[in-house]
Amino acid sequence: MSTKKFLLQEKDIPMAWYNIVPDMVNKPLPPLNPQTHQPMTEEDFYPLFARELAHQEMNQTDRWIEIPEEVRDLYKIWRPTPLVRAYGLEKALDTPAHIYFKNESVSPVGSHKLNSAIAQAYFCKKEGVTNITTETGAGQWGAALSYAAKAFGLELAVYMVKVSYHQKPYRRSIMQTFGAQVVASPSMSTRAGRKILTDHPNYQGSLGTAISEAVELAMQTPNCKYTLGSVLNHVMLHQTVIGLEAEKQMEMAGEYPDVVIGCFGGGSNFSGIAFPFLRHKLTEGKDIRIIAAEPASCPKLTRGAFQYDFGDEAGYTPLLPMFTLGHNFEPSNIHAGGLRYHGAGSIVSQLRKDGLMDAVDIQQLDTFKAATLFAQAEGIIPAPESSHAIAAAIQEAEQAKLEGTPRTILFNLSGHGLIDMASYDRYLSNDLQNYEVTDEDVARNVEQLEKII
Repeated sequence: MSTKKFLLQEKDIPMAWYNIVPDMVNKPLPPLNPQTHQPMTEEDFYPLFARELAHQEMNQTDRWIEIPEEVRDLYKIWRPTPLVRAYGLEKALDTPAHIYFKNESVSPVGSHKLNSAIAQAYFCKKEGVTNITTETGAGQWGAALSYAAKAFGLELAVYMVKVSYHQKPYRRSIMQTFGAQVVASPSMSTRAGRKILTDHPNYQGSLGTAISEAVELAMQTPNCKYTLGSVLNHVMLHQTVIGLEAEKQMEMAGEYPDVVIGCFGGGSNFSGIAFPFLRHKLTEGKDIRIIAAEPASCPKLTRGAFQYDFGDEAGYTPLLPMFTLGHNFEPSNIHAGGLRYHGAGSIVSQLRKDGLMDAVDIQQLDTFKAATLFAQAEGIIPAPESSHAIAAAIQEAEQAKLEGTPRTILFNLSGHGLIDMASYDRYLSNDLQNYEVTDEDVARNVEQLEKII
């Protein structure tokens, strides 16, 4: 009988996170101070982040960073996660491709986000921090950090993008169940939020806006630090447990992926699955394709410009070298709220610039079509974000069928969609639409960014 799931034991949970930067020929450009535009040091991050996280953010020399025992102990609640052979999807597509997915939806909060949430909460607690703030789009990060904050006895305030706050009330309930305070962003509780609402009274929010509010609150609250669910280097680092486990599991399956795919918002789950495999390409010359699947309505990797930009809308954060649509870009109200972000992390942006990875953009209706097929074939209803990776994997499998050549495809199922059924309701009732971003919109926004910076 063919093996469906490839399972590791608790002892196989990685002992260290993988830092890809030492293996990169071209290192990411340094972050810049938002006021002086001068390169930032590790110490410059101390007011905002826990010191160990600031160190990880700027670390370009240590390839492996030990995972603390307290973090690994909490990882054991759900890690290692299964690697699954998608036989049902292969049959439905009648493809010669072999399709595998890493199932991160089995975590207590239903997504990969807990891999970094536990680490960040631990390092804040270790430093004596009592309060933390963050932002969340679809709510997976907010839910994960709410759980992690409670595990380490921290008080948490979450600014949730307003459109998702109303689209996904049960994610809000999860956060509140774990004891977090949840605020719809933009809000009247911060200067950044009040300004945005004054200029755009009906604005439904974005991750950039929510970041501005969370950063402002952290800087004004005693013994408080800001935490982030994507984009930054230390977040990518923590997520590499996904790909490090998948390496071992692909060996168990007797295969090696030709293609590795992750959905893409700021880069957390994509980096988690891709960086350990990209290591083989960087250090051994391994022939492997890495693909980021992003929304067609927020196409920074496929249509954005590579330049310094703010990570938030108000301009509080450091300037990061990134592929960006401009921090003032207003993403459409798609249901993949976790992908509605204007820019890509600096590591991923440099890899993209150097031609070491590819990117595709997927329309909203195509993602739900792919999600429905996957659910019917594999019995798992995926999150709208993860459905972008599924759609890209299906494209690869169909291409394999067209060419009559086998290929091994690995993608990251970053989360389940059981709390996103309102979006499926709209899709099944033909009440969803695609959103277009014109070249003129992109050019205009990037031109405004150049004037600001």
